[in-house]
Amino acid sequence: MSAPGAGEQAGFSRGRSGSLIAFLLGAATVAGFAPLYLFPLPMLTLAALMLQWHAADTPRRAAWLGWYFGLGYFLTGVSWVYVSLHTFGAMPAPVAAFFTVLFCAYLALFPAAAGYVAARVRAPAALKYAVAVPAAWTLLEWVRGWLFTGFSWLALGYSQVPTSPLAGYAPLLGIGGVTLATAATAGMAATLALAVARRASLVRQSALYALLGVWLAGYGLLQVQWTQPAGQPLSVALLQGNIPQDLKWRPEAVRSTLETYLNLTLAADSRLIVLPETALPLFLRDVPSGYLERLGRHAARHHGDVLIGVPEGSPDAGYYNSVISVGAAQPQVYRKSHLVPFGEFIPLRPVLGWIVNTLSIPLQDFSRGTETPRPLEVAGERVAVNICYEDAFGEEIIRQLPQATLLVNASNVAWFGHSIAPYQHLQISQARALETGRYMLRATNTGMTGVIDPRGMVVALAPQFTSAMVVQEVQGYAGATPYVRWGNAVVLALCAVLALGACLAGRVRR
Repeated sequence: MSAPGAGEQAGFSRGRSGSLIAFLLGAATVAGFAPLYLFPLPMLTLAALMLQWHAADTPRRAAWLGWYFGLGYFLTGVSWVYVSLHTFGAMPAPVAAFFTVLFCAYLALFPAAAGYVAARVRAPAALKYAVAVPAAWTLLEWVRGWLFTGFSWLALGYSQVPTSPLAGYAPLLGIGGVTLATAATAGMAATLALAVARRASLVRQSALYALLGVWLAGYGLLQVQWTQPAGQPLSVALLQGNIPQDLKWRPEAVRSTLETYLNLTLAADSRLIVLPETALPLFLRDVPSGYLERLGRHAARHHGDVLIGVPEGSPDAGYYNSVISVGAAQPQVYRKSHLVPFGEFIPLRPVLGWIVNTLSIPLQDFSRGTETPRPLEVAGERVAVNICYEDAFGEEIIRQLPQATLLVNASNVAWFGHSIAPYQHLQISQARALETGRYMLRATNTGMTGVIDPRGMVVALAPQFTSAMVVQEVQGYAGATPYVRWGNAVVLALCAVLALGACLAGRVRR
């Protein structure tokens, strides 16, 4: 017997109107992330997509609906790729637009795969949408986070950070656990809609209780203090030089850039001073004599240290995107290991090297630093440094924990102009603070420079596109959240068990 409204459901998923609806649902989902932080929205849009999948007549149609959803999602959410390629990379506009659409079309394959899974699994709707599909979605996001070096931007769980009750799962299971809870909420909402249409009171009550349980558990986890303060509070100064990207690497602008950061540093009396990624736009060996010594002497007078983003090495011997320290402690260095394809290294150079010839990006072939870095011992703290894009990979950040007491992200997001990318990057850093139970200090060239507390809340933030200094008292933390101890292993195992259980409960079409 057909459920009431089956005809309307079919129209909701078939034809061009169904594809357009899926596309618009994906585009609307982006409003759930920073800067709007409308965290309930992604659950509602994903629930509507699941209803489309339920009405789809074939697995192929469900996959296409997922793809259109993903296309709207990523074209809206990562359209700033075009800004990087064209505005600052000097790629011709039509070519930059083509590669942006192609990249988003690739990313849309992951929601498409989730739709295919949803149509292939034969199980009761409640089990399918509240268990199997959320597990598949989470596993597919994990794959997206490492395949072809990984792109985990706009993982669904980020939309819940920091104020949603579901953010409580971050220190327990990482952002993957938040994704699982978010997708499960969407699945339960879809199940409720189907149960109401079918007047299935038992299913409706079960979905409501399950939904309440997931949210209450998340809220309870938010109240847990997983880590403890260690040592004395210290003052930090985070510097934002606001050097325009189109001037940053020009030889005639180097002197003014050095003077900007020298003056900002000398104006700070904090124990820990942090400069952005590649704040000094020349190789370390070419920094003028006495410049670093002057910065170091200033920091040492306050019994502290300065962390400076600067490329080091040479094109012949290999060069690194690095953060070095000068000051009271022995000089130390952190070298970036997770590099950005085409921005920092050239994958498959014999085949794809021609793409680089269309870009005006300096230093495109960095070497990788070690994958097992140690925290820098500066200003009386053990600081886990990461550079720009690296903080999008939670399991890589925890390599320096639980030894590290503070997290520092040095970035140059000027590449993204006035887009939403800097806001999204800030939200990603908020998730890393939540996962690890540590303060996250962000020093960026043009924004968002600020301080995030261990609960993922922004406590200080500089205005964008201004030369600024954020001064804040912070606290080092000790201990380890469950995520720091387990990484992604537990949530991946949980998803595998849930997916297998759902398949065994029903049966898979052949």
